[in-house]
Amino acid sequence: MDIQTFKNVAPSLPSEIAILMRGPTGVGKSHLAKQCAEQLGLPFIDVRGSTMSEGDVGGYPDIEGMKETGVMTFCMPSWFIRATKEAVVLMLDEVNRSLPGVQQSFFQLVLDRELGNDKEGNPHKLHPGTRVYAAVNHGAEYDVNEMDPALLRRFWVVDLEPTVEDWTSWAAGAGVDPILVDFIRQNPQHLRVDPSEVEPGTICPNPASWHRVDTCLKHMGITPESVAGEKVGTMFPVCQGMIGTEAAISFVDFVSRYELVVSADDVLDRWKEVKGRVDEMTADRKNALIEKLKTHAVDNEWTVEQVEKGLKHFAEGLSDEMLVHLWNQVSSTQVLPNIQKLHHAIGKKVVQNVKASRNLS
Repeated sequence: MDIQTFKNVAPSLPSEIAILMRGPTGVGKSHLAKQCAEQLGLPFIDVRGSTMSEGDVGGYPDIEGMKETGVMTFCMPSWFIRATKEAVVLMLDEVNRSLPGVQQSFFQLVLDRELGNDKEGNPHKLHPGTRVYAAVNHGAEYDVNEMDPALLRRFWVVDLEPTVEDWTSWAAGAGVDPILVDFIRQNPQHLRVDPSEVEPGTICPNPASWHRVDTCLKHMGITPESVAGEKVGTMFPVCQGMIGTEAAISFVDFVSRYELVVSADDVLDRWKEVKGRVDEMTADRKNALIEKLKTHAVDNEWTVEQVEKGLKHFAEGLSDEMLVHLWNQVSSTQVLPNIQKLHHAIGKKVVQNVKASRNLS
């Protein structure tokens, strides 16, 4: 399942339905659960099972209380108590890398929504509005405990398969450097490399590691946007340690030559200056430029002049298939003023292309 579908469905499920996200490390499972919490307006509590012992989840015996009452009760963890008193999103992370006792306590939370007991023998129950999200690392490269099928059926189970568009859309909204986003858009093979397909111990890129690269480069004052087209020597070792040698070489080379890259603003406002570069573009780079125009259309209302003197000329140089792709991408933004202007400029030609393709089929 892609990220957007997950975000559309997961927050709409009843609060008592636990959600299990499966996927390789670095695809953003924890971050996605946090986004859902923000969408729901609930506090987010991240509980990492692989770092815990059984008592850290199920509680430790209250020795002093037993002396007074003669009844065994347990001192429960603070994160659990909070989840019983108010509605929260409770994230149980790395479930299948947890100790068996920790897993059993997690499963009791999922199955019964309760843990421990008070002196009357009544269990402590989760708040009715608390939602439980769980995550497991899934894949051949992980040393994990397999989950019982009987337990799996207690969850809404999702195998997350983030797309490049999922990540670039999130990154653009999260303030990730636009040149880094553009690199991933044009080089999707570098977004994530499966560790099981390379030599053991090889550093591989994943969505989370690209986010860390962005954070580090900003902290060091060498963002791609600020050094594009220049020598970027210190950028390479930073990237190499987080995304591996191959991806680092490709990314640094991309940044150093970025003055050759055309932006959406270039097409809209400086068409005559960039026409030659666009004419020399390969099909994949033109498709990447169409993606930039789509992103630009979401946050900006185009003027008639931008469309007539820039975008229209760009569209006229596209193949029939790419022209329809441009139309579909801009239409998908649902930004009506931009769609109307584009329709006025290229609508007739798009209709002709669609009719011609139907006749051929």
